[in-house]
Amino acid sequence: MNTLNFPIISLVTFFPLIGALVVMLIHKERKEALRKAALIFSLVEFVISLPLLIYFNSGTHEMQFVEQVPWIESFGISYFVGIDGISLWIVILTTFITPICVLSSWTYIQKWVKEYMVCMLFLEAAMIGALVALDLVLFYVFWELMLIPMYLLIGVWGGPRRIYAAVKFFLFTAAGSVFMLLAIIFLFYYNYKVTGVYTFNLLELYKVNIPVSIQFWLCTAFFLSFAIKVPMFPLHTWLPDAHVEAPTAGSVILAGVLLKMGTYGFLRFAMPLFPYATHQYIPIIATLSVIGIVYGAMVAMVQPDMKKLVAYSSVSHLGIVMLGLFAFNMQGIEGGIYQMLNHGVSTGALFLIVGMLYERRHTRMIADFGGLSKVMPILATFFMIATLSSIAVPGTNGFVGEFMVLIGAYRSYPVFAIIAVSGAILSAMYMLWMYQRVMFCSLDKPENQNLKDLNAREIITLLPLAILVFVMGFFPGLFLRKMDATVEHFIKQYNQRYEAYAQQQTAQLDMKIAAALEGTKEPAAVD
Repeated sequence: MNTLNFPIISLVTFFPLIGALVVMLIHKERKEALRKAALIFSLVEFVISLPLLIYFNSGTHEMQFVEQVPWIESFGISYFVGIDGISLWIVILTTFITPICVLSSWTYIQKWVKEYMVCMLFLEAAMIGALVALDLVLFYVFWELMLIPMYLLIGVWGGPRRIYAAVKFFLFTAAGSVFMLLAIIFLFYYNYKVTGVYTFNLLELYKVNIPVSIQFWLCTAFFLSFAIKVPMFPLHTWLPDAHVEAPTAGSVILAGVLLKMGTYGFLRFAMPLFPYATHQYIPIIATLSVIGIVYGAMVAMVQPDMKKLVAYSSVSHLGIVMLGLFAFNMQGIEGGIYQMLNHGVSTGALFLIVGMLYERRHTRMIADFGGLSKVMPILATFFMIATLSSIAVPGTNGFVGEFMVLIGAYRSYPVFAIIAVSGAILSAMYMLWMYQRVMFCSLDKPENQNLKDLNAREIITLLPLAILVFVMGFFPGLFLRKMDATVEHFIKQYNQRYEAYAQQQTAQLDMKIAAALEGTKEPAAVD
């Protein structure tokens, strides 16, 4: 359904590439012009994406603004894109956070500015493409394209161990992608064997009746790819290195959008394609999610580096997201999606603040600070808002998401929900402790006594995120209403397909038992 009668999704997807092309045409020595061009195109991109939100029909679960054009017809591959209540807000988050990332890089990035801005715009296009793709081949193309600019952002503009972090990030993600590609190819040929039709159309593949034995293998392949991207424990080890070594904007976009590709992948692909297998995996995924929540929080608590602390907090927060998604009820799934958005806002703000401190002091060690609220009251205010959001204080966006997840999780598996509450308690401990040591205590280090507070550009960078913390905290209905119909239909369809598979399994088991009993009967006596 396209209420605009205009290819709005294609425009939103590929407009950043036009911006990247324009940036490439500007001379590399004109750094200010390069920055302004990238900022203008990213801001226009955000404005262009707003009609998706304005004209989105909240009353239907159907894909909207759909565009479908044959691409490689002999294999049933098409350019097929669209959005629903699950992908809408993540697309908007992507277009919202990119200009903030460009603005935060204004003085931080001084070398190869042209290449940096091209990478940022290219990455934005690839992320949006992956979120709107409804053809498995198209999705995989965008999924892989995301790796290239992120690899370059870490490896070229990162910290001292940037090459190690970039290679580790690339190898982990690419390894998971290989398994997913094999599963996509197998699914394609299995569908052809059953229906006689070549297609990678995701909506058509939802309808395919896949035997349970095959489902487990395919689900495992998708699970590995998405679990690495989230990342879930114990596949998380690439994340702290990537966050710490990435430039500030790289960390923001990694936390804000890229990690959500994993959780989005579970919702869009693994769960609806393989309902029986994912249902059987619930105990494993819930266990790993809870371990990630507690483990990430406890490791964050002992970090001396602010950026590494925030990085490990991401492992904990995304464990909460996964716990909500696999609760398979309205509160859990909507809370999980909401928490995806919350994490992008609060953790993105935290990374920006750490980056601003690093620009001034060239250190991220907590012990090197203290008493900064006396000389940087504006930064202290933004830092407190981001901290309160991260620890889910009522009135902030974080509270709404975590509260919904815990309610949904408790309805499905109370023990896991009770354990997950400890993550909220631990997050308050390590975040408030970090804030106290950085902003309060005594201002006894000479290097900190003359630090300049935030300038106008930095305030403009942080202000939209701070406002969003409270808008999402006080008016969650504005966001949840857009996803209600989609999530409700998702749960209904999932339950119906799972019940059908469960009945098939029960019938097959009954037949096997009957056959076994028939085989044990004594032969009839012969006269």
